[in-house]
Amino acid sequence: MDTFTLERGKAPLLISLPHDGSHIPDAIAARLRPAARRSPDTDWHVGRLYAPLARELGASVLRPVASRYVVDLNRPADGQALYPGRRETGLVSTIGFDGEPLYIDGQEPDADEVARRVADWWRPYHRALADELERLRAAHGRVVLWEGHSIRSHVPMLFEGRLPDFNLGTADGGSCGSDLQGRLTNVMEAQDGYDFVVNGRFKGGYITRHYGRPAEGVQAVQLELAQHRYMDEDSFAWDGALAAPVQALIGRLLQACLN
Repeated sequence: MDTFTLERGKAPLLISLPHDGSHIPDAIAARLRPAARRSPDTDWHVGRLYAPLARELGASVLRPVASRYVVDLNRPADGQALYPGRRETGLVSTIGFDGEPLYIDGQEPDADEVARRVADWWRPYHRALADELERLRAAHGRVVLWEGHSIRSHVPMLFEGRLPDFNLGTADGGSCGSDLQGRLTNVMEAQDGYDFVVNGRFKGGYITRHYGRPAEGVQAVQLELAQHRYMDEDSFAWDGALAAPVQALIGRLLQACLN
């Protein structure tokens, strides 16, 4: 089966949605605890949020098929921690965001299985991502990589209290230029419907940090959205009335990337 979808655009903008997938192959699902089989830590509906914006702006969109429980595409292939010293999920995680085990006791993947999942799912996504970035950079001389993510507004294992609505990450300014970060900040400061932070708890994951190379014409930004702003966090249901203004604001952020 195909492990990802790539819709190629013409603008110097690639939207990567590495946690949009929720598919878990049967052989893996059979070893998961019942609650984990729903893939509750999926970045629900981010593809639906971004698809019309990408069409309008002419951006490319890269989306995986599989759940992050199969392999986390936003972690390095060697499994190094993104935030050393903090508890977090991993490349092929055995715990969820609630801190509870994903697998039935004794059914966790071993090192060989992890390597196979990296080869079958992680590497194809990253080859496609790197190739599309190079295609767009070659055509335009520059490109912005936008990492679209979302997460529950309360995840005690990862952060205290409620997450801000919009969380922009640029690896503390390392993955994009100060001009772009400033334009994005200006967009957020010009509205008063949502709170936001830049380089707070989420500074950008592996993809943002690895591919963001402003000196080489590739800028990368991650947006982590609090899910309660566009969906029901308990049922995972899309809420169109909530989503519409969120979608409009994301559109203004993406437009700022192209200005």
